[in-house]
Amino acid sequence: MNKVSLITSILLFAFISQGCSSASDGGDSPSPEFSVSDAQVDTSGALSSGDSDEEQHDDESESGNDTNSDDQVPTVKMEPFYRVLLDENRTYADGLAHNATSTVPFPKPLLLDIYYPDNQSPSRPVFMFIHGGGFTGGTKTKPEIVAMADFFASRGWVFASVDYRTTEELGSIQGLSREDVLTFYHGIAPREWIEFALQGAETPKQFQQAIALYAAQRDVKAALRWMMANADGYRFNSEFITVGGASAGAVAAITLGISNLEDFRDEILINDDPTLSTTNLIEAYVVKSLVYFWGSNTKLEAFESVYGLNRYDGSDPELFMAHGTEDMNPGTPFSEAIELQEIYDPLGVDTQLVPLEGAGHGAWDAEVGGKGLFELTFDFLVERQNLAIE
Repeated sequence: MNKVSLITSILLFAFISQGCSSASDGGDSPSPEFSVSDAQVDTSGALSSGDSDEEQHDDESESGNDTNSDDQVPTVKMEPFYRVLLDENRTYADGLAHNATSTVPFPKPLLLDIYYPDNQSPSRPVFMFIHGGGFTGGTKTKPEIVAMADFFASRGWVFASVDYRTTEELGSIQGLSREDVLTFYHGIAPREWIEFALQGAETPKQFQQAIALYAAQRDVKAALRWMMANADGYRFNSEFITVGGASAGAVAAITLGISNLEDFRDEILINDDPTLSTTNLIEAYVVKSLVYFWGSNTKLEAFESVYGLNRYDGSDPELFMAHGTEDMNPGTPFSEAIELQEIYDPLGVDTQLVPLEGAGHGAWDAEVGGKGLFELTFDFLVERQNLAIE
């Protein structure tokens, strides 16, 4: 794909299908002229905002079991078994943001929710999920994601649902010159990424979506590093990490699992973005499995175009995909899943594509062989991660 067509593909990422756009997107209202074109959950165990990471779950950590959790294969339940506890709105990092009137970016807390089983297991698998919304909005509390969190946490997983920066945190660039825009987003995205986005954008919304592609990726990788920094508190086994997402979230999940640790982290210096110091930069992780619902490969293609780096190789995580065969969303056609499978096959990495026959974008209620998406995902993870099951 050449650079012009790639930019066009990125900027088609409007996610126009019903239910995928944020209410604040402005719906079908016309975009202003772009002047830069020359350029079941129990919350009783939740922590208060003042609780430190070191203090969390002290009551659970006194089980008397000193066994290293990473030496044990996690055991999960076939049916819902555990009461689900919720730690809500945990701050995993800060990120630079703008509001409608700001001229200088300011730190914004970035939040996630942790759903976990009320058990004493020292070795829990972990599943971090990223919501969709076309990088223009969306929420970690989308009802389908909350239902998914309950499904997996009640069976033994630690499940994290993550919010991240979207165009809602990118302010207004109406009337700004090219150089003004470069200054406006200094520290939010690398200069080379901003210039790449400027090449093909026709509206402020399109341009800001391209900027949000980078900021969102920086954030979700920071969220997983926060999870690693807090692995002992939630007693999850860092050798059994799954990252998934739907729509734009699937784009971010794929990019998180495929890209190197330093990607979307080291392109900006702390001097330019002081909030990087809040993102647990020293933490490392290895993603074991990826879960993709109706997404695309767009962001990795953009990364390759900007930096000349193709990150796919034989060490990539195994991949489960579910995608509607009639997905008419221009940024996430069914062909994107086929393309990913064709990339994966020569690498010798296991992938499973479940076509959702006749389904469009956002087919949360789809069934294949009498099983819904959660059950299909469960089966893949249990089999491919060799989890013990009761």
